[in-house]
Amino acid sequence: MQRYILDMKNLITLLSATLIILGFYGRFGLGNMFIFDLSLIIATVIGIAPIAIQAYQALRVKVVSIDVLVTIAVIGALLIQNFEESAIVTFLFLFGSYLEQRTLKKTRSAIKELTEMAPESALRQNAAGEFEEVDVDDVDEGDVLLVKTGAKIPVDGTVLTGEGHINEASITGEAVPVNKVNGSEVFAGTILENGTIQIEADRVGEDTTFGKIIELVEEAQDSKSEAERFIDRFSKYYTPAVLVLGIIVWAFTRNIELAITVLVLGCPGALVIGVPVSNVSGIGNGARNGVLLKGSEVINDFSNVDTMVFDKTGTLTIGNPEVAEKEFYGDNMDEVLGYLASVERESDHPLAKAVLQDIGPANFSEVDETEVVKGGGIVAKVAGHSVAVGNVYLMEKENVELNDKVKKDLKRYEENGNSLVLTAVDGVLQVLMGIRDQIRPGVKEDLQHLKKLGVKNLVVLSGDNQGTVDAVASELGLTEAHGHMLPEGKSAYIEKLQSEGQIVAFVGDGVNDSPSLALADIGIAMGSGTDVAIETSDVVLMNSDFSRLPHALGLTKATANNMKQNIAIAVGVVLILLTALLFSNWMNMTIGMLVHELSILVVIFNAMRLMIYRPRGKNANKQNDYGTRRSVRKS
Repeated sequence: MQRYILDMKNLITLLSATLIILGFYGRFGLGNMFIFDLSLIIATVIGIAPIAIQAYQALRVKVVSIDVLVTIAVIGALLIQNFEESAIVTFLFLFGSYLEQRTLKKTRSAIKELTEMAPESALRQNAAGEFEEVDVDDVDEGDVLLVKTGAKIPVDGTVLTGEGHINEASITGEAVPVNKVNGSEVFAGTILENGTIQIEADRVGEDTTFGKIIELVEEAQDSKSEAERFIDRFSKYYTPAVLVLGIIVWAFTRNIELAITVLVLGCPGALVIGVPVSNVSGIGNGARNGVLLKGSEVINDFSNVDTMVFDKTGTLTIGNPEVAEKEFYGDNMDEVLGYLASVERESDHPLAKAVLQDIGPANFSEVDETEVVKGGGIVAKVAGHSVAVGNVYLMEKENVELNDKVKKDLKRYEENGNSLVLTAVDGVLQVLMGIRDQIRPGVKEDLQHLKKLGVKNLVVLSGDNQGTVDAVASELGLTEAHGHMLPEGKSAYIEKLQSEGQIVAFVGDGVNDSPSLALADIGIAMGSGTDVAIETSDVVLMNSDFSRLPHALGLTKATANNMKQNIAIAVGVVLILLTALLFSNWMNMTIGMLVHELSILVVIFNAMRLMIYRPRGKNANKQNDYGTRRSVRKS
């Protein structure tokens, strides 16, 4: 019965409004007080039913909620035969609850948009080799699926046959279709704009990249920040205090109507709803603009960041370096380059890819006994020779002699902003390559924007040589630059900054820098929604788009300020109402409840402004373009 009444709450609100209108028509239109009183009594009784049930459920768990205060106030108004106020108070409370739920649904639109993009079915190959439509939940890893033009990719997988262009905006935020061929990786929730492909399912359901994104945003919107936990604790004691205050007022004045009005005016509804609705709106805005905020606690910490530490390769730079200069120190270079290529093709490092691209076709040899030297490079056995490929630190560790000419070359390469790759065969240096990466377009303007948002220190930490790091820092106007940093060195430096009282955010690729991401107050991963990026960081910038970083920081600052505004509005309204009650003659229960409900709507609408937040300048244009593209696709 209780569930039925609560489910009918919207209908009860409508009936209550109808009865109130009927009552006032009976009084002023027909001059019939009986119709007036009867209509308002019925409106009060049916209106108080769902409120009283919620009050009872709260008291069962030993919580004195707003519903308890309203229930007591309405019953008191009935007892003193103030039917007009009892009916209007219940209606306003129910109608305010209805509007609150309607507007809160809009703040969760990011989740709604994401879930609508999730595929529901798939064409799976059966034992006879034919494709049949099945529910996406019935697809298992290893299944072969057919995707036709215009269809959504149902799982994360690998293309087996066919070719097509896929719109991956739901994952990366980029609307330009990506060509997919045999062996290409595809993601659930993306759209095959043309072509037909067959894919093998690698990850299904919640394990897909798209599933993890939805899960992350849901968890973030449901999590509570320290501010929300404080408000919860405050309300736990504040609401009973209002009840006690009402009793004290009645004890001293013997004015039951005044005591009941105190209960109505003291309801902390706007205070309870103000902070969480700000968090939900802020997180929703981020989700729509390629910024995943991992929980409402992140918003508070991120908004106070005064120092940002960056990894260099793949963060400040594009991460697609090329060989710019090279020196040979021995003979039989074709053979040596073959050994170098054989070792580098074992690595996924960007510098290894640059070396392979520069060497081109080579005579590969079998590689044995590969050893990765942390912070140095690779040592391996190739065709019976000991081959060391890495930086100066590795050469010194392997006792490779670096003569004066080599040292001069090293210095020159560093001054030119190169990353160094040295190759030694059987303890003798053979090749020096200088590799340069390009600065991300627009990153300098983004860093200036971060400074305007209050970030005082911009620091780059890199395992690269100091000359290269200094060149990047000089071009971008960074505060500090430190090269030759191993992962543990980066972590130690972050601890040093924190010990000095600085609030530190670390921006990295989410894989190699996971210790620093975890240690920093805020870990920010540059990644296309990869598993590691989502799991190890507090914030994920989708598609490694650095320009979203100022948006993320500005959004958290706007959200934190919005919370403070809502708290001030809620507390201010209660103080004004109670002051008006004590020092004026016009304040009554009906006006108090009306203002109370309006204050709830004010804090909700104030929070909803965050849903349309955009940073100023060039980033605003980019984000607006992104939002427009997404709207066009959905329509």
